[in-house]
Amino acid sequence: MRIDICTLFPEMCETVMSESIIGRARKAGFLEIHTHHIRDYAVRKGGYIDDTLYGGGKGMLMQAEPFYRCWEAIVAQTNRRPHTIYMTPKGKLLTQKRAVELSKMEHICILCGHYEGIDQRLIDEIVDEELSIGDYVLTGGELPALVLADCVARLCPGVLADESCWQDESLGEDGLLEAPHYTKPYEWHGRTVPEVLLSGHHAQIQKWRREQGLLYTAKNRPDLLEKANLTPADKLFLAQHLQSEGKES
Repeated sequence: MRIDICTLFPEMCETVMSESIIGRARKAGFLEIHTHHIRDYAVRKGGYIDDTLYGGGKGMLMQAEPFYRCWEAIVAQTNRRPHTIYMTPKGKLLTQKRAVELSKMEHICILCGHYEGIDQRLIDEIVDEELSIGDYVLTGGELPALVLADCVARLCPGVLADESCWQDESLGEDGLLEAPHYTKPYEWHGRTVPEVLLSGHHAQIQKWRREQGLLYTAKNRPDLLEKANLTPADKLFLAQHLQSEGKES
């Protein structure tokens, strides 16, 4: 997969994308990640890439042409049109399901806005989808772009040692959160590892993890249960848990 990031801060993006698992995957040739400085494509003298808003209003808006020139250069270099994504609080919420879908594409291009965003005409011209990482506003699109790039890149073949690493984690195929995990020592600050994890009984361990995942999801993200792939046993367990909670209260 190839990921292009169009940004005012390429050094920031390169620093993050050159470390840890993603950095190693790039060096091994499993991923191509390229950053592009929008000012290199500025039309106005001095590298200015923003201007005031038509109709008035506070702040500045990034102009369409520098982004378009950058995007055209990427198209010319790769001889293909990338799936182009604009990171914005107005976009659809990024989900693990969408990340999996994007990881199967050959080429994505991520646009990082700043100030009041990017001229709408650029979005209408080249953007295929607008994505958000949450209901909050940041100073720029770099952090959301890095979140998206990392989220998608780790799902690409060869990046993780084993594909099951992401299939079995939170928000995986079943749509639930993960169960809690423990490592050595057995006792820490008076807290011990659940005995079932020491039993060696794989079926019991799997059952415990499934139930703990259900409880975590019900507690922290109950909205996920509506779309989760729940078995009859899952539904019975949750019903009994809610019933016991009602009795205790």
